[in-house]
Amino acid sequence: MKSSLIPKASLSQSLARAGLITLSAFSALALSGCATQSSSSAVYKASETQREQTVRMATVEAVRKVMIQRDSKGIGTIGGAVVGGIAGSSVGQGKGSDIGTILGAIGGMVAGQAIEQQANQREGLEISIQYDNGDRRVIVQEADIDVKPGDRVRIVSGGGVIRVSK
Repeated sequence: MKSSLIPKASLSQSLARAGLITLSAFSALALSGCATQSSSSAVYKASETQREQTVRMATVEAVRKVMIQRDSKGIGTIGGAVVGGIAGSSVGQGKGSDIGTILGAIGGMVAGQAIEQQANQREGLEISIQYDNGDRRVIVQEADIDVKPGDRVRIVSGGGVIRVSK
């Protein structure tokens, strides 16, 4: 008599393969999201090109190092839950396997969220400037230029985006 059930080893392998495919897809989405989110003065989106922008000169008054935390997309949480659930499912049999799956998924979610949060952090600068007309502003951007108090800088703005450059 043949059983129509998939053998346990084959089921585990199928789940592992499905988990790897899912993790790969989430990783690709996460990387593509990170690649398009830049607050660098040297990175322009395609929609920002061939547009007139305003340039004003200013003097740097103060510079403070800050951390820029980008928005989380939840990719790490979901990917961690999938991988943790698959890893946990291999523990025990029956209810033990179910409990392992749940605990693995929860642990994976927490770890995945922490990894994603860390990956979404960038070093930045809070640059206080004074325009030639006396107006003062603060601009935060990625730490991709070397500026110090007293430096003359160009402030480039257009379409709601503002950049400090030398």
